[in-house]
Amino acid sequence: MADKENRRITDLGTLKAFAHPLRMKLYRSLTVARVATASQLAEQVDEAVSLVSYHLRKLAEHGLIEEAEPQSGDGRERWWQPASDGVSIRDEDFRDAPEKAAAHSAASRLFFEQRNEMYRRYLDERHAWGPEWNRAVSDSESTLRLTADELSRLTEELLAVVNKYDEKGRADEAAGGTAGRENVALHLYGFPFRP
Repeated sequence: MADKENRRITDLGTLKAFAHPLRMKLYRSLTVARVATASQLAEQVDEAVSLVSYHLRKLAEHGLIEEAEPQSGDGRERWWQPASDGVSIRDEDFRDAPEKAAAHSAASRLFFEQRNEMYRRYLDERHAWGPEWNRAVSDSESTLRLTADELSRLTEELLAVVNKYDEKGRADEAAGGTAGRENVALHLYGFPFRP
């Protein structure tokens, strides 16, 4: 996949297509793999190839994924890749109607539940990762006193740091630096609350 900008989802149809539990898993798996076939993804999510193919086509209908150049000589294989570097879904795009707001809330809860499950899986399996990875893992909570504008700027700065490390990691890997490199999930949440 060539470098492509982050895709902002602004319409209800695409949000509903994306916010499906299996499609989210497939999209995440495809983002990690960068290119894959339905058969490869079906193994990762433990589902039938026909079901995975169906859901991949639905993601493609909404421009979230696209066909990729074949990675093998088997012309029967259909290869897929993400259509962008990622997606963003913003509350402001779904506030103008109750149905949109409800769909955005449901999608946000699904994303949170899947992220939570990823971390829970790491906690259950952390003994297998060894001391180097376990020392590197972060789990922290900060309680700050900020304005909405300050939180927005903090988020932008944190994402800039994340993007810098992502670009460097991808460049190093492309140059052959694969030793010790693993997929890493980084989940950041910044939200107001009242005790």
